[in-house]
Amino acid sequence: MLVISIPTATARELAPLDQVKVTVDGILAILRDNKLDWRSKQLSIESIIDRRFDFQTMSQSVLATNWQKATPEERKRFVEFFSQYLQHTYTEKMKLYSDQYVKYGAETLRGSRATVDTFIVTESADIPVTYKLRLDDGKWFAYDVVIEGVSLISNYRSTYSAIVKSEGIGGLLDNLESSIQKYRTKRDEGAKD
Repeated sequence: MLVISIPTATARELAPLDQVKVTVDGILAILRDNKLDWRSKQLSIESIIDRRFDFQTMSQSVLATNWQKATPEERKRFVEFFSQYLQHTYTEKMKLYSDQYVKYGAETLRGSRATVDTFIVTESADIPVTYKLRLDDGKWFAYDVVIEGVSLISNYRSTYSAIVKSEGIGGLLDNLESSIQKYRTKRDEGAKD
């Protein structure tokens, strides 16, 4: 299994744009590695995502006012389930990869926050993807991704808010856990083929 790692000293020194480059280029290197089977690629990509995304901040933003209403145990479970769900969703989308490449655009810094513009270059279009990052202990972590003007956080916030309204936070947690289990079952059945 290929694992892309960044020495701690280097990760602390990377500017937001450089951090996004290292992360995205690492994922692309995994996708291009023909020696790896899909399961190994998934695990490696999920490991990178886990290290480079701030799931705690993302979870708080997604739940918005429902975060305050949730118990500490519900918050903990939501962060765990939401991070797994995003990792699984992201790696599933990677199955569509077919030698696209990424162009890097502008970096904008505002104190401990930054945005980095990128473009996924396909045969027919350049798809804009903006990473929103926050500085934590000298390292930059993504807390939102905006694809073609649509914020991942805003999208999930409206969806999950509706579920919480009708089924409560417990219903949302059950929904996420069920989605994760379906993904794992599908993944494990695919690994047997």
